[in-house]
Order: sequence, then C-alpha cells, then structure tokens
Amino acid sequence: RARGAQVTDVAILVVAADDGVMPQTVEALNHAQAANVPIVVAINKIDKEGANADKIRQQLTEYNLVAEEYGGDTIFVEVSATQGKNIEKLLDAVLLTADAGLDLRANPNKSARGVAVEAHLDKGRGPVATVLVQSGTLRVGDAIVAGTAYGRVRAMFNEHDEPVAEALPARPVMVIGLTSVPRAGDTFLAAEDDRTARQIAEKREAAERAAQLAKRRKRISLEDFAKAIEDGKVDTLNLIIKGDVSGAVEALEDALLAIDVGDSVDLRVIHRGVGAVTQNDVNLATVDSAIIIGFNVRPAERVQELAEREGVDMRFYSVIYRALEDVEASLTGMLKPEYEEKQIGSAEIMEIFRSSKFGNIAGCMVRNGVIRRNAKARVVREGNVIGEPTIDTLRRFKDDATEVKDGFECGIGLGKFNDLQVGDMIETFEMVEIPRS
Repeated sequence: RARGAQVTDVAILVVAADDGVMPQTVEALNHAQAANVPIVVAINKIDKEGANADKIRQQLTEYNLVAEEYGGDTIFVEVSATQGKNIEKLLDAVLLTADAGLDLRANPNKSARGVAVEAHLDKGRGPVATVLVQSGTLRVGDAIVAGTAYGRVRAMFNEHDEPVAEALPARPVMVIGLTSVPRAGDTFLAAEDDRTARQIAEKREAAERAAQLAKRRKRISLEDFAKAIEDGKVDTLNLIIKGDVSGAVEALEDALLAIDVGDSVDLRVIHRGVGAVTQNDVNLATVDSAIIIGFNVRPAERVQELAEREGVDMRFYSVIYRALEDVEASLTGMLKPEYEEKQIGSAEIMEIFRSSKFGNIAGCMVRNGVIRRNAKARVVREGNVIGEPTIDTLRRFKDDATEVKDGFECGIGLGKFNDLQVGDMIETFEMVEIPRS
C-alpha cells in the first residue's frame, strides 16, 4: 500500500457501505496522506441491506477527509461494483480531482524511467517485472536496469496480456528479458546498451551489499554475539522468507523486523526470495537453525520430506497478519498452538473435463496419501497457491467414492472453483488439534 501510494497520482479509497471504516481502510488512508496524494472515496456495496453511506462520511471526517456535502474538498461517490452503478461518475470524479490539483505532463521523447511495481519468477517466461513508465518511452529491444537486475526488453505485455511494442508515460506493462527478479519499488531506467546496463546494476548491487553488511553489524556484531549467547542475554530467531511475488516478501520482511520485543530477543531474516521453497532453503535453515515462512507458496518436489527429515519447521500463510501474530507470539514466548495442518494426500491433474452441470472436473492421479470427499484442499501451480476450495465431488470412473488411495485415478470436482490447468497439484489437508503445552 505504501509503495502504491508513492507511485500513484490519485488514490481511490474503497470503503464498504455495510462494514464502515476498517483498520485496513485507515492504513491505506494514512499511506495516501503521507504521500500527499489526492483521494477520491468510493463507497461500495450501496445496494446491500444495511448500507449507510452517511455514517462513512462522518467516520472519515475524523481522518481529515471531509466530504464536499459537509463543506470539505473530498469527493465521495456511492457505487455498486456488482451492479455497475455510478462507475462512470467515479471516473469523472477521478478526472476532476486530477485536473484540479495535478500537472500530469511527461516528456515521451527521451529514454524511459519509472518504477517496478511488482515482480515475480515465471516458469516459462523467467523473471517478469510489472513496471510503470513515468517519463520517456520504453520500447522492445531497449537495454534496461531495474534495481540490481538488468537485461534487454524481449517482450512487453499490457494489462490484458496482449503484446505491445512501446509504452508511453503513465503506462504499466509487464517486461520480459531481465536476468533476475528486481524488488518491488525499485526504479528502472533505459540504458544506452547492455554493457552500460550491466555496469549500473553491478554498482547498485555492490552498494546494496555494503548497506546490508552495515545493517547486520548494527544489529549485533560477531565479537559480542557469542558472549551474549553464553550470558543468556540474547535469544535469536532466524527466518527464511519465501513469497509468490517480491512485493509480498518485502512487505512481510519489513513488518517482521518492525516487531518490538525488546533487547532480549533478536530476529534476523537470513534469506528471502521469490518462488517455491527449495532444497537450498531447507539446507540453509538446517545450518542456521532457521524457520521457513512461506507466503502464498508451497514446497517444491520432495522438499517437505527433506524438511521433516532434517527437523526444519516450515510455516505457510496466505494472510500476512497471521504470520506476524505467530512470530510475535513465539518471540515473546507466548505461542500456544491449538491446531496444525496435516496433509492427507495429493493428486496431480492429468486432464480436465468440462461439465455444464458440475463445472470443470479434474482427471487426477493420486500421487501420495488419500484423497477424501469434502476434505479441505488447495490448488498449487508451479509452487504458488492458486486457491483453497473443498473436494465437492469424488469419483472412480462413473461411481461416487468417499476416498481414493495412492496410485489410483479419480475425478475431482471443486465446486465453483474452476481455475484448473493440467499439471496443477491438488493437496488435501485437515486441521489437527495440538495439546497445549
């Protein structure tokens, strides 16, 4: 949210008319105000029973957002996303706000500059960065530098995944051709040639490495660390963070390092990266006695077995706040787990059948364990979690089945969840209660 506020021109603050102002609303509002970005408030879900737009106007006055109806200068628009009501009015409000207080001009006739909004590692395409061009024009074939990553633009795609030849100012595009995954928020620029781009990236990497070493020395030095452990003054929790996109990894790391647990406990992020948890991650965790935290990712093939064999604790989350709660509780010595996730089985999608009655049916081979009907499931694609549906229907050939064991074929229906591809893994699990210690 903070990064988005820094690169945007106008912020649309969406507030549900039935829920009112929530903590995440206040967080987004604070980021936008800190970046000095004009705000348009969209009061959504006005079609729902219990919607109260006036209540939201009153609540937001406490945060210096005063509606025009109350004598302020903030435009409030009541909309319904499902019905499409007042969407045109909302767009007009954005244009009016932009015309009133912003000078939105940029020179397209120069080398491109901008910011990497998001980045991830794609199995087929390699490093992919979503960049926002802020000035100049970015073209296919340009040599670019984004943070410590560099390369030549092999292809660009717009928001509809359609190829484009060039991107003018204010245009977001997906760029393919970088040698590594840049961090979300890194600035990018077009260089004269590949050699210049590589030199700029190497200088940035050297500067970043020096800053990281200085940061580590500030936390605790090698000279006094061993003595602190012996004296019992410091307890250290080493973490390895893996996520589906670099922005999530950065946000999770910043939030974890901001946890205040006093001087008696030390928290260190010894490695962070994008993509599935690999054997190298487990090996590093084994050496440094670290805990692996995954956000919207899963372990790669055979990594779960290696982690269990080496005694490495891996925890996976889809909500950042839950990861923070667990780490903070463990740092303060108050973590008392009540449930843990136990994997029941996994199946690989070999073929997909279309059914007008049941939606997509996945023809699967059970790879390990047991697949049970009505079990909780998650769909994993290239190490990333796509969704967490429930096994709605389970069949062996034409017969309904309550469970299918390892080595057998079956048909799996996931209810309304239809985002399935051949090669996806369907993992089933159950929550097992753990006695409090």
